Amino acid sequence: MQKPNRRLEKQTCIVSGASSGIGQAIAIAIAKEGANVVVNFYKNKEGARDTVTKINELKNSGRAITFQADVSKEDEVIAMFAKTKEEFGNIDICVCNSGIQIDAPLHEMTLKQWSLVIDTNLTGQFLCAREALKEFLKTGIRKGVSRSAGKLLHISSVHEVIPWAGHANYAASKGALAMLMQSICQEYAPHKIRCNSIAPGAIKTDINKSVWSSETKLNDLHKLIPYQEIGEPGEIGSVASWLASDESEYINGTTIFVDGGMTCYPGFTTNG
Repeated sequence: MQKPNRRLEKQTCIVSGASSGIGQAIAIAIAKEGANVVVNFYKNKEGARDTVTKINELKNSGRAITFQADVSKEDEVIAMFAKTKEEFGNIDICVCNSGIQIDAPLHEMTLKQWSLVIDTNLTGQFLCAREALKEFLKTGIRKGVSRSAGKLLHISSVHEVIPWAGHANYAASKGALAMLMQSICQEYAPHKIRCNSIAPGAIKTDINKSVWSSETKLNDLHKLIPYQEIGEPGEIGSVASWLASDESEYINGTTIFVDGGMTCYPGFTTNG
């Protein structure tokens, strides 16, 4: 993980779904760079408090608060942005991270299973992006703070390009995120607003603990990863904090895959 260099000082960031796993790692990494962070959570209040505690224990980090909101609900997202403005005065970075999985074969998938995933993974990211864009346009470039008027980061998945049988709702939501992100870039780049995605591969979080805690299952997983290692949440945090900084200023409208080479389809190493 890259050492902090205070490159996000005087900035404020909202991270949705920051009570555990990748979201928590991103919130901590961005706070390490000096930014204030709003730690969004839906149900996991203790996890969100843990994220804030970890941030507040850091030396020279930004300040962190929690905010409970279901990102698929318009009024709750609007309230979260209003509280952020009230608490910190400005919003410079928004990391749209919240996501869920509800798996089923497509012919057995209920409308509720489909809708819950799309509502959180896609509509939730749309709502957070929309409110962030309003703030970025209103504030514009804050000279001496950032070269951008605002930075949007969408947390996607390798499954925005890799089909995933039995997970059609999840894969469809992530594929749609790629077009959402690129459309935002195309429309708002002239306003000096940057929008990019990070697409993690297999990352060691609670959602896949049953895999990485089993030697047999982990070995099988490694067959899908040329680097033959599962990633750590902090590695996503490092990429996110860099993408939010001026060091990546000319990167806009792209997805950075952090996957150990999973999107290189290692099944074809022996000619398929």
